[in-house]
Amino acid sequence: MSVQTSRRPQSPAPGSSGRVPPVIPTQPGSGGRGPGGGKKKRTKRKDPLWAKLTLVLGAVLMVTSGVAIVGSKAVIGQATDNIAQRNLLGEAGKTEAEGGSSLEGPIDMLLLGVDARARWAADDVRSDTIIVLHIPASHDQAYLISIPRDTEARIPAFEKSGYRGGVDKINAAFFHGAQNGGGWEGGAQLMAKTIKGMTGISFDGAAIINFGGFKNVIDAIGTVNICVTQDVSSLHMSYVDGKPMWNADAKKTGKRMKPVSYKKGCQEMEGWQALDYSRQRKTLRNGDYDRQQNQQQLIKAMAKKASQSGTLTNPIKLNALIKAAGKAFVLDTGGVSIEDFIFTMKGVTGNDLVMLRTNGGTFNGNGNREILNEVSMDMFRAVKNDKLADFVVNNPDVLSTRK
Repeated sequence: MSVQTSRRPQSPAPGSSGRVPPVIPTQPGSGGRGPGGGKKKRTKRKDPLWAKLTLVLGAVLMVTSGVAIVGSKAVIGQATDNIAQRNLLGEAGKTEAEGGSSLEGPIDMLLLGVDARARWAADDVRSDTIIVLHIPASHDQAYLISIPRDTEARIPAFEKSGYRGGVDKINAAFFHGAQNGGGWEGGAQLMAKTIKGMTGISFDGAAIINFGGFKNVIDAIGTVNICVTQDVSSLHMSYVDGKPMWNADAKKTGKRMKPVSYKKGCQEMEGWQALDYSRQRKTLRNGDYDRQQNQQQLIKAMAKKASQSGTLTNPIKLNALIKAAGKAFVLDTGGVSIEDFIFTMKGVTGNDLVMLRTNGGTFNGNGNREILNEVSMDMFRAVKNDKLADFVVNNPDVLSTRK
């Protein structure tokens, strides 16, 4: 399982055409604005943004899965022109010495999901889902590594928000970066800077998930096959007269509520089921570690289903899928056009997704904070040096237990 280790050649600084400054998308019909906007009435029930992360990444991998992808770069460019792009990496982007904006070597992306249900203000959110996506220089595989939300981290000072730096849970980096007008862009930049300081990894791109479009992406491919590893009852949804509802809405009916439950075994799930199952954390044996694996499993299931359902070979379905995904996230491709970014990864299929665990998939901490063990730190060093495949061979326990 060898990996090409040559680094990217240096490339000129990216031109202005690589980034466009559209407003961060909002939930259609909610009447609200995105981060940094004024207050407006918002819909009561929203799925947490980290859940949309699984859909967006799954969608990106779907449209880059294998040579069966239809259309040209121009077609993909047209379909993705509604995706908002911002500078999410700041100082954590790859330098010219590390390859700059060239995509000829390994590709590392930071994927952030933010739960902003408490309020719309951009300075009151934390990123509870943090995933590093690594594609080796061979561009024939993709690795997903989730960083626990409660990992203890040294968060550096951040001039944009006035944060002086300190030690906190890593999900607070987004919060501190978003303060005092930093917004979600500042939150992502400080998170990326924090992770770079912790692991040494610089990034080619990043994504933040916003409201909107999350369910439509799964619905576009029908159902996904999810293998449930332990019986679990939902803390968020119940059946009322056989209809699934959010618990808050179900209580208002005054009728008998039956908790939505998921039984052990492989099964086809509709979009709402897959999302709800992937949200569960507190009732799982290993808490957030099990949830991380469930999120990764959903990403892989989506990528596999898209490549098998004809979505990638049907121009109409493909265009609709990309547009649905575009409503759900904000992207930074490091100055590279989205179509070039996608086509660079077109050799990665759902079967090529390798899901990895930190800390062996169990709690390793000092009370209420996680500490990444030495094996996990070695894994991130392998990412930085593009030797992750060899590392996995020598450390098979880092592999996810999900199918």
